[in-house]
Amino acid sequence: MPKTLVLAEKPSVAREIARVIGARKNSTGFIEGDKYIVTWALGHLVSLAEPEKYGEEYKKWSFETLPMLPEKMKLEVIKETSKQFSSVKQLLLSNSVSDIIIATDAGREGELVARWIIEKAGCKKPIRRLWISSQTDKAIREGFASLHDGSEYIPLCNAAKARAEADWLVGLNVTRALTCRHNAQLSAGRVQTPTLAIIAERENEIKNFRPKDYFNLHANFGSFRAIYRNSDGVSAIQDRITAEKLAQKISGKDFTVKDVKATQKKIPAPMLYDLTELQRDANKLFKMSPKETLSVMQRLYENHKALTYPRTDSRYITDDIVPTLYDRVKAASIGTLSETGKDIIRSRKSINKLCVNASKVSDHHAIIPTEETPDVYAMSNEEKKIYVLVVSRFFSCFYPDFIYKQIKAELECAGESFFVSGKEIIDSGWKKLGITDSDDEEEKDEAESGSSLPPLAKGTKIKCIGYEIKPMKTSPPSRYTEASLLSAMENPSKFIKDRKMKEYIGGGLGTPATRADIIEKLYSAFYIEKKDNVIYPTSKGMQLIDIVPSELKEPLLTAKWEMELEKIAKGQMKKENFLSGIRLYASELVKTVKSSQATYKHDNMTRTPCPQCGKMLLKVTGKRGEMLICQDRECGYRESLSVKTGARCPNCHKALEMRGHGDSKILVCKCGFKQKAEVFFKAKDDAGASASKQFVRNFMQNQEKNVPKTESPLALALKKAMEQNKSQNN
Repeated sequence: MPKTLVLAEKPSVAREIARVIGARKNSTGFIEGDKYIVTWALGHLVSLAEPEKYGEEYKKWSFETLPMLPEKMKLEVIKETSKQFSSVKQLLLSNSVSDIIIATDAGREGELVARWIIEKAGCKKPIRRLWISSQTDKAIREGFASLHDGSEYIPLCNAAKARAEADWLVGLNVTRALTCRHNAQLSAGRVQTPTLAIIAERENEIKNFRPKDYFNLHANFGSFRAIYRNSDGVSAIQDRITAEKLAQKISGKDFTVKDVKATQKKIPAPMLYDLTELQRDANKLFKMSPKETLSVMQRLYENHKALTYPRTDSRYITDDIVPTLYDRVKAASIGTLSETGKDIIRSRKSINKLCVNASKVSDHHAIIPTEETPDVYAMSNEEKKIYVLVVSRFFSCFYPDFIYKQIKAELECAGESFFVSGKEIIDSGWKKLGITDSDDEEEKDEAESGSSLPPLAKGTKIKCIGYEIKPMKTSPPSRYTEASLLSAMENPSKFIKDRKMKEYIGGGLGTPATRADIIEKLYSAFYIEKKDNVIYPTSKGMQLIDIVPSELKEPLLTAKWEMELEKIAKGQMKKENFLSGIRLYASELVKTVKSSQATYKHDNMTRTPCPQCGKMLLKVTGKRGEMLICQDRECGYRESLSVKTGARCPNCHKALEMRGHGDSKILVCKCGFKQKAEVFFKAKDDAGASASKQFVRNFMQNQEKNVPKTESPLALALKKAMEQNKSQNN
């Protein structure tokens, strides 16, 4: 009897699906049951063919073969995963298989993974779609009970194909044109180039910034201070002489309280996480890169079944999720989250109505916990951090608004106005949970007092007992971190110079699922480097922005693409119409590069010749250390000079770098520490084997030097361990 073939994206997901639907017999490349055969991809098994597959002339990079505009794009099997493709193809074409269920990730790229495999295999069998937002047993069973017809997802597949083909046409043509024109390893793309342009523009702003001196004048009233502002509401005083004249004018005088305003304000809990917001917070709190955060999220989704689908751009849930919320709260009420979860259920709290909005959910709802209690002991440290972050945000949405009273007062003396503000908390609401809050709209005021304000009544007099003239300097804009760069990619409208075109910016640069990869590509191409969690453009990156066609630097291009791809996904636009415009655009870009008079110079060239081709090597700083690379693209030689490690310097506790090869490897630090790697790690292993009582004793001694008012759970646990240890010895 013919069986149904289930095609998953990864082996781990395939195994879970197979277990739930009763497929038990393991074979090479698939798992078989009575009704189903479950197989898998390994990510992409098929990709768009390289230019060389369209003709011998494309093997050599030259202007004569540009632009490359194939009438029909070819597919090729990825060499590294060809064995698995052969297994999947054999199953797809087998007479024992009657139909197919696509069970790859429920999104645009997941659809592409499956459809390319099916197309390359030449399979024409009926297709159904499993579309689920979590990998729990319940979600899988419910998904199989309500499978969708594959034809419903043809528009989504067309959008995915259009995106891939457009990136091929623009990216490869411009990359070859730039490389041929400047004889250097240069690449460009419709998302990575405007992202790099944003970083480069900020670097130029910092480089051209000239700090200016100014002064603030504060009047001291004992229990609080107030700041001077002129008639335009500006606190900055341009010169010290003016500040001193104002200070003498009010020193020792009585001030009149001219006005007092008390306004009650409410701040709701921050919205649930989408992928970009989660990546931002993980970078701010844990210095995790967007790529690392996505990788951890995938494991929490696929392996631990603890969280829902990560690659979402929505921060809302739909009405059908609401009845499951208490089950999700119960499942996530573990460890430090236990008491909060119990309180939500005991008090019968409801989730904030703002979180429930089906109109703002496209493919997937916000990231929330599943209904399965995870095994936290099986989680890595990073997985625990992200899990707690998501659940804490989820729990906060069950708590009331943070309510406070904003008090603002204006005081006057000798015709000059001074201002002070204070805050009185009425209800801590969700803030009592102490969660991360990137969305906090609480008003920030430079006049805010560091302590609570005394009662102030309009018309009363209050004496100034002193003043302070505080010298200040204007600050340059900050360099991007990965967190702030994600924000800029998500909302790039301010980087579009044409005001009329700002309205077309749509969803920003790339998608939540691709932004992490784009940032990684900029690192791997040596266009940017990271120092102390801050991003710097390299000389190569700055030069690329100078020589690349100007229209490719604008965020508007990729935003318009995403809008048109969304139309294709909804069946409102034909893929062919979109790609015909892309072909014209790619041709124009090649012409622009050919006619450009811009120059590129290697300013990182060493005197070390390449052992393969003899050309001088370039010294570059990658994300994980320094290396030498050959300037010749066709040679491709690379040699590691140093690698950043997780080991810490025993002197200054900063991360150590590993240099050298084989037995000559050494660990070095900027502070001057240097030691053979073998000696360092042996000492560390020996210390780890004997560390116990002495570690606890030293820890407790350090704790006692600065005892907090309320001891941390870790300190209490260690203290308890010490007491037990003493009693056993006695």
